This record gives sequence, C-alpha cells and structure tokens, in this order.
Amino acid sequence: MGAEPVEEAALHSDGTPRGAMLTIPSIRVRGLAVVPYVGWTDDAPGTRIQNRGRAASPHGPRGGVGPGGIGNYQVTAHRLSSTRAFEQLPSLRRGDVVHVAAGGVRYTYRIVGTRETSFRLPGSLRAQRAAVPGRPGVTPTRAMITLSTCATLEDHAAGNWWADRFGNPEHRIDKIGVLVTSTPV
Repeated sequence: MGAEPVEEAALHSDGTPRGAMLTIPSIRVRGLAVVPYVGWTDDAPGTRIQNRGRAASPHGPRGGVGPGGIGNYQVTAHRLSSTRAFEQLPSLRRGDVVHVAAGGVRYTYRIVGTRETSFRLPGSLRAQRAAVPGRPGVTPTRAMITLSTCATLEDHAAGNWWADRFGNPEHRIDKIGVLVTSTPV
C-alpha cells in the first residue's frame, strides 16, 4: 500500500536540478545515480559523468530542469561503455514507467514516444533540448523527461561511422515521458 498519487496540479517540483536515483523496471535499471550539472546533452562534463557509470542531467541556458519540474528533465547515460546503464533503453515502449527519486519524492513518468536526435543538425539538438521535447519555442505546461543514449549500433549497421570528439555517434535515441504521479518516498 503506497501513498495516493497527488492531483496533476501538484505533480511537479519547482524544477530545481538535484541529484536523483533512476529506476526503469522494464529494462532492469535500478538505482542509477543521476548527477545534475550545468551544460548540455553529451558535452565534456556530461560525458565524464557517464564514463563513471552514472547518468548525467544537464541544465542551464540550453535547457533542462530538475526532477518533476515543468519542462524537460534530460537524462543521458552510456549504452555500450562504462556500466552500460542504458544498454536496453531502445527497447522501452509506450506506456513503460520510469521512476525518479529526489528530494524525498518519487516522480513516476510514463513513456509516450521516441525521438531520434542528430548531433550534426543544430535543429535536431534544439528539438532534443527544448522545454517541450521535439518542439522548440513551445512553452511547457507539464513535467516531462527525455532519456537519451547513443545509436551506435544502428548508425554502424547503416554504414555511418561518424563520431564527435567524445566518441558519440551521430544519432541519439531519445525516449520521451510525461509525469503521471508523485508520491513521498
């Protein structure tokens, strides 16, 4: 027996970036540390965090909010190196749940879609980092999450061997979710 979910109007936090623990039952991710930092998806500081086996959560002028905040809570982790934390991320399906524990609250997001991001297209990166994922310039009205990892296997299978200076392939696989409940931990 858990606490009842709160009403939608109270489902979000103030969006302050903070450390969190991520659990995704359907792909067996349990208690993955999420480290917030000022930056943008897959920059040098974020890559260093991921190389240590943690997930990185960028925020700042190029986007990103903290767990439960109105807008886009961005979380990136390695798929094929370090601890392979997001190895199974591509298999997440619409309706799967993601739990984020932070500041004494458990935020539960439901996956609603998949996006592909290209590091070589500025517009694609803006869409990934947008306050409403995939919709730059749109004002957010709800708390959302973008879980992102590399599409190395898919790019290589297509003959695309491009990589940035950190070894990231051209494409990212992004799973988008919306906050559905928040409960005290």
